[in-house]
Amino acid sequence: MIDLLLTVNWHKLFVPNISLTEHFLRGTIVYLALFSLLRFLPSRQVGAVGVTDLLVVILFANAAQNAMATDYTSITDGLILIGTIIFWSYLLNWLGYQFPSIQRVLTAPPLLLVKNGRMIYRNMRRELITESELRLQLRKQGVEKIEDVKKAFMEPDGNISVIADMAKGQSLSRPRIG
Repeated sequence: MIDLLLTVNWHKLFVPNISLTEHFLRGTIVYLALFSLLRFLPSRQVGAVGVTDLLVVILFANAAQNAMATDYTSITDGLILIGTIIFWSYLLNWLGYQFPSIQRVLTAPPLLLVKNGRMIYRNMRRELITESELRLQLRKQGVEKIEDVKKAFMEPDGNISVIADMAKGQSLSRPRIG
């Protein structure tokens, strides 16, 4: 057992082979570039996970994989990259919380897809949503007819939220008991 510990190259295992500054800059550039790309993808492509959450998972997996592989320079390299990812994720969330104007840049606003029972095709094209997909999502929320929708929004996380027009249609009323 001790022989195995003596054969480990401890210097290579823990000492990064590039500077901390370069690690931070590399992590920063990759994080912000991927964030920018993911921020402007149609929401339906992202799914029910927020962009920053998805980005953190992707980059964590990559940084951890590189840190665990033998051809990577050191564990410390991976930990520095993971720390950089955490730093930017936290900083962007904090900035968005502190400054609403920054939050509007970081998070896409909800996009109106239906207004007063009428589909807004321009917005649906923008998010690559077909009429049949929209109708499917409305049915999942208990809305049978598009005319029964006061407003429907594509949310930043890719989900569709619906505000039903309760004054219209039997499809939204509860079944009578008895």
